[in-house]
Amino acid sequence: MQNSQKKRLLTGDRPTGLLHLGHYVGSLKNRIALQDTHDCYFIIADLHMLTTKPSKEDILQIRDHCREMVLDYLACGIDPKKSTIYLQSAVPAVYEMNLIFEMLISLNRLTGLPSLKEMARNAHIDIESTPFGLIGYPVLQTADILMPRAEIVPVGKDNEAHIELSRDIARRFNQYYGEVFPLPSVYLSDVPTLIGTDGKGKMSKSANNTIFLSDDKKAVEKKVKAMYTDPNRIHADQPGNVEGNPVFMYHDVFNMDKSEVDDLKKRYMEGKVGDVEVKEKLNIALNLFLDPIRERRKAFAEDKGLVEAIIYEGTLKMIEISNETIKEMRSAMGLFGNWNKISRIARERESCIKKL
Repeated sequence: MQNSQKKRLLTGDRPTGLLHLGHYVGSLKNRIALQDTHDCYFIIADLHMLTTKPSKEDILQIRDHCREMVLDYLACGIDPKKSTIYLQSAVPAVYEMNLIFEMLISLNRLTGLPSLKEMARNAHIDIESTPFGLIGYPVLQTADILMPRAEIVPVGKDNEAHIELSRDIARRFNQYYGEVFPLPSVYLSDVPTLIGTDGKGKMSKSANNTIFLSDDKKAVEKKVKAMYTDPNRIHADQPGNVEGNPVFMYHDVFNMDKSEVDDLKKRYMEGKVGDVEVKEKLNIALNLFLDPIRERRKAFAEDKGLVEAIIYEGTLKMIEISNETIKEMRSAMGLFGNWNKISRIARERESCIKKL
């Protein structure tokens, strides 16, 4: 059972490599704030990579991607002394829990999730040939969440339906076998989705519309200069739209000088400032935000073996926690009662034979 008075929290990322500003506003910012008040577990979800990237070549890239991702965690302010960072595939219990939970949910419930078709499309997979693992992705996600018996799950809006499914599975398990799991609650970010630099959808590596947390100043400047603004505004003396304008959306999130932002908005709507100045101010604001992250990242990267040690220690801790959970699950289910009885009778027989 849980002894900590703090509520347990779990979230994480697939190790696809470098993290970007969308990751920061969508989840990392919350994780940093909550690690002082919650018992936090951050999963490196490498098994989830197999749903869309199952080749050996893809798997061999995961180690480097894990390192880059954890460096971004540390650089942003996630403290391994306060939070547990662990590798999903190295925890044996997750496989068993995933199998058991698959028995508690219907195929119709899974295929009805609004995110499934989008996930298949992003992975360039025809919906008719979608792998079973991709359809069952939210069940494995449920195993991740319930393994430490997490009560809080910070996710983006697009994953909210997955957490509701986790609640359904936890509820059904409890109804069948007794109260083992809490029902996890969603914790949404104030900025649930950050639009990409192209203004065509959320920030995503596959869409090539990202600003990475590790981008240097020149890269940030180049990306900001190319950012989508108001398509109907041809000249700087024309009144422009601020609402839905990605440049101003980024100003609202990352520019700490709110009086400057208000002034830029006012002049933009009056046709008294051009996109060049607005973008120059955004470039300055973004680099002020990223400078300390880049500096900390460089220092962590130079500490050889640090990232690996953090993942190793966090994974050992999660293995211990998961063993407690799976032991309680087995006990509640009575799943191994027959085996225990068979083993006892067989041992008694063997003992009797030896005495003859």
